[in-house]
Order: sequence, then structure tokens, then C-alpha cells
Amino acid sequence: MNITDKNNTIGAVVAELPKATEIFKEYGIDYCCGGHRLLANVIKEQNLSGDEIYAKLQQAEEERRNSYSGQENNFKEMSPEVLSAYIEDTHHGYLRKALPEIADLLNIVLRAHGKNHKELFDVYRLFGKLKADLEQHLVKEETLVFPIVGVAEEDLKEIKELTHEIITEHEAAGEILGELRSITKDYQLPADACGTFAKAYEKLEEMEQDLHQHIHLENNILLVQYSDR
Repeated sequence: MNITDKNNTIGAVVAELPKATEIFKEYGIDYCCGGHRLLANVIKEQNLSGDEIYAKLQQAEEERRNSYSGQENNFKEMSPEVLSAYIEDTHHGYLRKALPEIADLLNIVLRAHGKNHKELFDVYRLFGKLKADLEQHLVKEETLVFPIVGVAEEDLKEIKELTHEIITEHEAAGEILGELRSITKDYQLPADACGTFAKAYEKLEEMEQDLHQHIHLENNILLVQYSDR
């Protein structure tokens, strides 16, 4: 792949060059739910410097070629079965631990600080919805999607329908993450924040980053061939 080709989608760039996620985060470019969009179009719409971004991508590509050790995960080269197992072990496993932990932290913070910081009620409500949505989403992927991805041609119609559902649910999760970031002003702590408050916001931001990588692996690599985008 020519990493600076103006016809590349965002997802294709990240799939080829994982370090591109850092560059896209720096410029506020959505590489998970928005991965199907052309990078050139997004740069134009967001009034960003294309020359600057493509130069950084080119530099990252050259650094990868010069320092490649063969030890990093090459997700594009993984079979669907291996990638599915990786996602389940790494990202699903993370969420099953993080979601209840964050819920407990937010409950404590809401009770202690809700009177003075009413935005916490919206944070708690939005996270509750996200948690419920993700918990059923993980089960759907593990029981319906992962077992048939890349296995049998007769399941092609079913996997395409499921892919549409999965991507739609990813987009819904992305919208909630955006709302959380907006309400918290990019997880900026108030002056009277306690240690639990700080930890709750830290865990929310950590979850956001993990979900971005999680959704990228599914939308832009595992399920990309079944998507109608």
C-alpha cells in the first residue's frame, strides 16, 4: 500500500500502519467508527493540514520499515479465527473487568460530588447505557459472529447481516463516548476532585482508548469484507 494515496480509507491506513492511530488521535480523526471514510475527505472537512498529516504517516511508515523486528502483532496477517480469539481474549476480557469497576467508581463519585457537579448524573446515565449495550454486544459477537467469520460460504448472508448490526452498535457506542468526552470537557477534573473522582475519569478514558482499538480491529480488518460501507 502507498500510505499517502489520497484514495485510502482511514481504516485501511490504520490496518496497514498501526502507529497511524497515534497520528489520527492527535488530529481528532475518527479511525474506528469512521474508518470507512476517505482520509483525504476527512482532512478537507475538518480543515486539517494534509501535507502535515501525510508527512507524519510517511515518517511512521519509514520508521516501521527500519525498525521492524517481526515481534509485533500483524493483525492483517492473522486468520479470522486467530484475530477473533485475540479480540475476545484482549478486548472483551478487558471490558468484562473494566465495566463493573467503572460503574462502582462512578456510583461513589456521584454520591460524593453529584450535588456540586450535576453533570455527573449525565455521566452516570450515559455510562450505564454504554455498559448495558456493550455487555449484550460482547455476547452477540462471541456466540453469533466469531464462530462463523471466515468459516463457511453458506453463512455469507448471515455474516453480512450480523456485520451491519455490529457496525451499527459500534457507531452507537462511539456516539456515547463522544457525549461523555463532551460532558466531562475531555475528562478535565474539577478543583475539588478527590482521588476516586480522578480514578473514575482515568478509567473512562482508558476504556475509550481500548474501545477505539477494539472497534478498529473489527470494522477495518475482521469484518471489512462483509461490510456494505
